[in-house]
Amino acid sequence: MIDPFAWIAGWIHETFLIPVLWRLGWMQWEDVSFMWALFAVYGVLQVAINCAICMPLEAWWPLQRFPRDPGRHGLGRYRAVTMDILYTVLARIGIFPLVSFFAFYQVQTWINGSLADHGIVPPTLETLVPALMGMPVLSFFIYAVLLDFADYWRHRFSHSFGWWYGLHAVHHAQRQMTFWSDDRNHVLDDAISYVWFIAAGLLIGVPPMQFPLLVLSLRLVESLSHANTRIGFGWLGERLLISPQFHRAHHGLRAAGRNSCNFGGVFPWWDMMLGTADFRHDVVQTGDLQAGEAMATGGWWAQQSAGLVLAWRLARRRRPQRVAAE
Repeated sequence: MIDPFAWIAGWIHETFLIPVLWRLGWMQWEDVSFMWALFAVYGVLQVAINCAICMPLEAWWPLQRFPRDPGRHGLGRYRAVTMDILYTVLARIGIFPLVSFFAFYQVQTWINGSLADHGIVPPTLETLVPALMGMPVLSFFIYAVLLDFADYWRHRFSHSFGWWYGLHAVHHAQRQMTFWSDDRNHVLDDAISYVWFIAAGLLIGVPPMQFPLLVLSLRLVESLSHANTRIGFGWLGERLLISPQFHRAHHGLRAAGRNSCNFGGVFPWWDMMLGTADFRHDVVQTGDLQAGEAMATGGWWAQQSAGLVLAWRLARRRRPQRVAAE
């Protein structure tokens, strides 16, 4: 049976990528470039799934109604949200597949080769727990849980250090939070996230072909958690999977830096175990009180520049200051 995603990736590879690689003299990247195209296609699928699930929820059961920008229609009717769409396209279809596959694949290949030269076989989850050898779905889920635990600490640390939060505040500044807001990040904050994820994946032995799919799956849930909807998962459901209301409490105007809550990305278990969970459902307004208008509604460069300025200002403070949450 033909894989339609592989067929589409092959067409993109042959029609566009190979001619570019040939002109630049980079044909040694031919095989790897196909994998990037394949993961980019999966990224398009992920965005399509996000839209299919979240757009009806936000249209029919919104928690917060936003004023329309005069003269704008469709997805572009909200200026701030339009910029978030650009962030999503760059992260899910452009930058993420490139960084996650190339960097993870190359680093893991180098590490495995170096260990093999010394007679060391790198451990994997399946070799540590042989019972998982014939259970790929369960091992995939365990890898996802471990990566989510690592991301909980990355996110929590981003609220603990002023300079880091200055970058992270680009994400927090959005006053019209929707499912598109998940990828609204400063490029340096994204760079830290990529390095963090790659390091965590290498540490627990995630197979290189699974790594991008794992992160894409996790990000699918994270997008839903940012949705502007009053739909809930029920008492039990939102203790199994992070709901939009749970994550919205983290984005609320009243939340503040070290006193923030709900740092988890996919599973609320870490917040529950470590005392940072808040299951209130009364948060509507989002944003960052100290973020300027440029960071909230400016263009891409204006937001990135404002993030650097805030990071520098917070880094110069002797003691950590309370800052608004994501």
